[in-house]
Amino acid sequence: MSDACGCGHDEPRPDGDEHEPDKLWQITEIRAAALAGVLLAAGLIVGWTGGPDRVTLVLASLALIVAGYTFVPSTLQRLARGKIGVGTLMTIAAVGAVILGEVGEAAMLAFLFAISEGLEEYAVARTRRGLRALLSLVPDTATVRRDGLEQAVSPTELMLGEMMIVKPGERIATDGTIRRGTTALDTSAITGESMPVEAGPGDDVYAGAINGTGVLEVEVSARAEDNSLAKIVRIVEAEQSRKGEAQRLADTIAKPLVPAIMVAAALIAAVGSLLGEPRVWIERALVVLVAASPCALAIAVPVTVVAAIGAASKLGVLVKGGAALEALGRIRAIALDKTGTLTRNKPVVIDVATAHGATREQVLVVAAALEVRSEHPLAAAILAAVDDHTPADDVVAVTGAGLTGRFRGTDIRLGRPGWIDPGPLAADVERMQHAGATAVLIERDGRTLGAIGVRDELRPEAAGVVAGLRRDGYHVAMLTGDNERTARALAADVGITEVHADLRPEDKARIIGDLKLRRSTAMVGDGVNDAPALATADLGIAMGAMGTDVAIETADVALMGEDLRHLPHALAHARRSRRIMLQNVGLSLAIITVLMPLALFGILGLAAVVLVHELAEIVVIANGVRAGRTHPLTAAAVPAQTSTAVEART
Repeated sequence: MSDACGCGHDEPRPDGDEHEPDKLWQITEIRAAALAGVLLAAGLIVGWTGGPDRVTLVLASLALIVAGYTFVPSTLQRLARGKIGVGTLMTIAAVGAVILGEVGEAAMLAFLFAISEGLEEYAVARTRRGLRALLSLVPDTATVRRDGLEQAVSPTELMLGEMMIVKPGERIATDGTIRRGTTALDTSAITGESMPVEAGPGDDVYAGAINGTGVLEVEVSARAEDNSLAKIVRIVEAEQSRKGEAQRLADTIAKPLVPAIMVAAALIAAVGSLLGEPRVWIERALVVLVAASPCALAIAVPVTVVAAIGAASKLGVLVKGGAALEALGRIRAIALDKTGTLTRNKPVVIDVATAHGATREQVLVVAAALEVRSEHPLAAAILAAVDDHTPADDVVAVTGAGLTGRFRGTDIRLGRPGWIDPGPLAADVERMQHAGATAVLIERDGRTLGAIGVRDELRPEAAGVVAGLRRDGYHVAMLTGDNERTARALAADVGITEVHADLRPEDKARIIGDLKLRRSTAMVGDGVNDAPALATADLGIAMGAMGTDVAIETADVALMGEDLRHLPHALAHARRSRRIMLQNVGLSLAIITVLMPLALFGILGLAAVVLVHELAEIVVIANGVRAGRTHPLTAAAVPAQTSTAVEART
């Protein structure tokens, strides 16, 4: 909460408070306001029925004490540290009203202010509770195998390397790696993706995911306090203090406004008193003091930010604070990395061309003999295309070119065109590249044996997402380290016209810098190889970041799941939240602008100004909470032309 704001608690409750109130009645300020309201009502009834004035005064005084206790002590503590805020203005106005003999007016001011404090606290607690609800996805117990026996333990007792047993329908207690069993995992509560994810031995799983059909043995890779859910909550809560442009605007206005209001009120009282009727002008000065209080302005953005970030986390979108949310709402250009963002990052063999009498199987067997010793991304695709493979001997990697070795008494090579002459396969290589594939040539004893086309297939939703982004007015560009021909073929499939290929990480950062000069630009990448570009962009968005520390730390926004449709969903959510922020700032300033002259010329009294001001504050809070409403990403059908385009190239 801003220093300029005396609304809510002058000393904010720590974000890590485990006991967030879940009912309005549990808010201390609301209970105090309710009691003060009862006392005020009793006083009014006594007055209306002709009861003693002393009883009415006592009831009003008690109401003032009860409601004032919610903000006066904290205001005095802040004053002792040299800090002033809206609570300071309210305290001065209440004390001034008492001095003027208007105890009932002072009690009404304190009553309404306590209500607004309570509603603000409830709004913040409600949205913070939504974020922390992620931790409730962890089950109360986990089954672990110890000393050959299965036993139920608390997730907090799980140790690294232990084997969890997860039965069908159970939630996974902490992060781990599947060692035995296959299943379809429901990760919707974590990543926001509605479709189950197939998983088997070697696949990572995360806390909170629901096991589908098979029994799993999962090796624990993170303790309960360090698992992915706990990490997300910690990062968001830590980053919520980062302030976006709208938050800084509210602070910029509110901080000097508080002392300015106090000076203006003092001048009104002094000048008015010199002109006659000091009581009237002192009272008007107090009313002006309350009318110009920027409480609504100071809370306008924080409530919206907390609500919006909490809602985004439920959709599998990690937004690291108000600055990131504000920037996401301003973005007008999207730079997309190809591998792992537009594509699945799982290359497959789509074509095999042969020469000199070789068969398709022979080409793949020779290629696999070399690739079995390689860690190149294309190696897995080639190995997956053969049923069995025998490693070659004397395998040597030639940097930037390929591999050499000996297989069954012959010299063999595998590599890119140019290093190996395609010979009779030149037309086939060109055809593969036009289809968006990377061509790998295989040579045996100096003769070209064949060419293998390997392509990282596009995500089925990629074309629909790009079309939607362009329809919404975003400029879309592709940045990739792949060759120009392959990059343009894939870009054509998804409808991207601006393509930058053959890029190193530093080249991507330079191009992002150029794009930023024309419009606010976001870079969407994997958060590892694209770190320089993510840092250079106005906003870095990491794709498929669940469980990836580097991605979460590097990017301003992390999409936990692998569904690219989360990107436009997150953009739309941020745009709506930013509109709500600006609405709140505008409304708050309008209230101050209208109430001040009405108070100065005596058109509205203290009670009326307090009522209007606090009602406006309630409206601002309610409007900010709207940013917490959003709709889960549904499993919408992928446009037919997307899959058709991909199939046509295979």
